[in-house]
Amino acid sequence: MPYKDTGNQAERNWTGKQAYTFAVICLLLGAAVGYLVRGSSAREDSGTAAASMGMSAGMQQPPQQPTPEQMAQMAIKQAAPLLEQLKSRPNDAALLANIANVYYDAQQFDQAIPYYQRSLKIRPDNVEVRSDMATCYWYKNDANDAIAQYEKSLTYNPKHASTLYNLGVVRWQGKGDPQGAVKAWQTLLQTNPNYENKARVLDLISRARQHAAGTMPAPKG
Repeated sequence: MPYKDTGNQAERNWTGKQAYTFAVICLLLGAAVGYLVRGSSAREDSGTAAASMGMSAGMQQPPQQPTPEQMAQMAIKQAAPLLEQLKSRPNDAALLANIANVYYDAQQFDQAIPYYQRSLKIRPDNVEVRSDMATCYWYKNDANDAIAQYEKSLTYNPKHASTLYNLGVVRWQGKGDPQGAVKAWQTLLQTNPNYENKARVLDLISRARQHAAGTMPAPKG
């Protein structure tokens, strides 16, 4: 299933099985580390569509999650043609981001970050790319660098919904700062009044306030 990232113009092609498998992996990863969302709404929408497409193809049970070794091999295979293109287009910010996305999708976060960094040297104002790089840091258990990059994204676009959402999650789960999380989520709802996951954000705000008041334990990172 082809789709385009509206932020970095990176294009990918997926078979139904590949897309559904990726959607399941994202759900599992999100459940484990805090329900972070991708930098652009295009990616988020594609994950939902991928799951629907997989079920319509007769897949009644989620596929078994690939092993880390299988994920690494998948990344190598998918990145190879892009890396070949990069030899003649070393300063192509979209291509660099696309390579980073391949590694991100395969949970190869150490490999994704350098390509995000190279892309951002060319297009430092690309908040979708910067937000995804920040999320890589979070998945590497580096809350400080994740927060620094989310906050830098907001200097370019203070209303960027995914960045504000993720910043709240990392402040709460990574730094034990429920007040900071609530502030980020309140800004998200104030600047994006039609945010599609408003109910989820309101629930998180309620839970973070309970944590701040000492009526519920801190979330696990």
